[in-house]
Amino acid sequence: MKDHIHMLLRIPPKLAVSSFMGYLKGKSSLMIFERHANLKYKYGNRNFWAKGYYVSTVGLNTKIVEEYIRNQEKEDMIQDNLSKKEYMDPFKGEATELLNGCQTSHAP
Repeated sequence: MKDHIHMLLRIPPKLAVSSFMGYLKGKSSLMIFERHANLKYKYGNRNFWAKGYYVSTVGLNTKIVEEYIRNQEKEDMIQDNLSKKEYMDPFKGEATELLNGCQTSHAP
């Protein structure tokens, strides 16, 4: 599935998951729209993220989930028959190039 994200997060027990997700989605969309103003027109009314989200606990499977997430972009590229992909990291403001599974970062 395109246009989605996988994250492995540790949230303190005293913090409600819904509160954390609301903050994460709200703050990140503001940061993304600030850096990429053209996306405001594409997503209108700042609806960058879907309304819902999926949450699960991992417990003893943490390492397996970490490995799955790490390999996901590489797997997506293989499925799409891509050999090179470049994008701007909305949080760091750096361009990241993925070439045959090797990541390199450089300032814009």
